[in-house]
Amino acid sequence: MSDLPFGFSNPDDDPDRKKDSTGREQGGGQGGSAGQPFGFDPSAFGMGGAGGAGFDPAALGQMLTQFGQMLSGMGNAMGTGDQTGPVNYEIAKNLARQQIGSVTPIGEGTASAVTDAARLAELWLDGATTLPAGATRTLAWTANDWLDGTLDTWKRLCDPVAEQVSGMWVQGLPEEARNMIGPMAGMFTQMGGLTFGSQLGQALGQLSKEVLTSTDIGLPLAPAGTAALLPAAIEAFSEGLEQPHREVLVFIAAREAAYQRLYNHVPWLRQRLLATVEDYARGIKMDFSAIEEAAQGLDPSALTDPSQLEKILQQGAFEPQTTPEQKQALERLETMLALVEGWVETVVAEALGERLPGVAALTETLRRRRATGGPAEQTFATLVGLELRPRKVREAAQLWRRLTTDTGMDARDGVWAHPDLLPDSSDLDNPAGFVDRVLGGGDASTFHDPIAQLEQTEAREREEKNREQGGSGESDV
Repeated sequence: MSDLPFGFSNPDDDPDRKKDSTGREQGGGQGGSAGQPFGFDPSAFGMGGAGGAGFDPAALGQMLTQFGQMLSGMGNAMGTGDQTGPVNYEIAKNLARQQIGSVTPIGEGTASAVTDAARLAELWLDGATTLPAGATRTLAWTANDWLDGTLDTWKRLCDPVAEQVSGMWVQGLPEEARNMIGPMAGMFTQMGGLTFGSQLGQALGQLSKEVLTSTDIGLPLAPAGTAALLPAAIEAFSEGLEQPHREVLVFIAAREAAYQRLYNHVPWLRQRLLATVEDYARGIKMDFSAIEEAAQGLDPSALTDPSQLEKILQQGAFEPQTTPEQKQALERLETMLALVEGWVETVVAEALGERLPGVAALTETLRRRRATGGPAEQTFATLVGLELRPRKVREAAQLWRRLTTDTGMDARDGVWAHPDLLPDSSDLDNPAGFVDRVLGGGDASTFHDPIAQLEQTEAREREEKNREQGGSGESDV
């Protein structure tokens, strides 16, 4: 699976890229520059970067004909449906199901074991955090269940990036070409949807067979209130470990339950993460000179072969330029995900540490799994260009442990009451300074009761909204 965001790579992040004598970078992504998912030659109509010169109107018809042939070939190969957004999710689901293949149904005994493990984990977690249980049901999922149950959240994650990239396809055309295309610009959007959908399907197909829970990537992918464990993946994860399978199941269930408590009782957290992805997407800038080189010599007939299509999609189609705004958004996203993961590690260790002797070893196993670029990290890098570094998770967990020891469980969980109270990336490097601020930073009650603090914040927001509406009504009269 490609670890490049939606089929494009970032030259700033790859020190191994080599340049030729002209200064142009050789290769594109993992497989070189030849064979990109376009099927037309942009140089034929002067698409040599933004505002390319030498546009030939006569070549526009030939380009659109090539586009139509390619779209038809991809549609016949993968069974495309009507595309209503920037990503063709029908293609994504079809390709993912092809990768998943046949799935063994979950038996009653396995489903009962998952339910029992979740119930025990929730009981133990009650003594380790002030946040109450967040899941209203815990399900045992197959890979297909995971795909169906998480796709709506993937749409929210993928659409902002795809919309930005798709719009740039038309923006990158010379002005004369944009004026002539008119309504035909929809073909570019359709092409983007097919490309994004194909790469997303390949990523989700692999991920669905290896994730352990609905929150394995660190985000709340399942519907609100739904916790899910994937018994087949957990069994494979347990192979070779010294801990009994039942203890591994309880450990994984406790992690899922801890994530659910956090995401369901910190209402701003889910939206803040998604908004940060959107901030990243708005900062995307493309170097269209790379497209001219990449599209040379591509045979559109190759797109009717799914295996060839997979190879094409694993190669870099764009060369995004990292902007300062993107770097800031990625740093915020990385820090927030590290804080979530670190909090879960801390709470689970406190809840299970004395009851399951293997918790520390299991936690370290998951860390190594993340450090070696597991499927969750690769998929997240594919979608938003971010790899969650293990160093950040370790530092976040250290901060939460120190905060628990020095201030207590109530103060630790109270930090989640408002986003302004959370540590930032500099605090992860200096946890002692953050703890000192919590201990002596003004009103200690700010960190005392997270639920009460959330209620107070919501009450203030409602009062401000009512005052604004009331003021607006008086001015209208």
